[in-house]
Amino acid sequence: MLIEALAEELGREGGTDLDPFDLLLHVAYNMPPLTRRERASRVKKRNVFTQYGPMARKVMDALLDKYADEGIATIEADTVFNVQPFTDLGRPGELIKSFGGRAQYLLALHTLERELYSTIAP
Repeated sequence: MLIEALAEELGREGGTDLDPFDLLLHVAYNMPPLTRRERASRVKKRNVFTQYGPMARKVMDALLDKYADEGIATIEADTVFNVQPFTDLGRPGELIKSFGGRAQYLLALHTLERELYSTIAP
């Protein structure tokens, strides 16, 4: 409830599409909140996924876009590869295999999340 109330209050001030993390930083430390799209853009600018092959990089880019549109819970869901744009890229097993397997995919997802919530400026 508190997160929704904060989001609603900031929404009236022009802050929409905020991650709960940014809402908390804003309240606790008076930091200006970033939108999910701003967070995703910062990760893309840092170009942190160069160690992955072409397909895995496409998946990571799609995960960042999905985060920007829908939030962290969506990209953490086991069913994320069953929706657009992932269904256009391949079957879930193929997408996971592009990372080398499930363990490597989960490690890449963890890296993506760490980069999203890094406080380093672009």
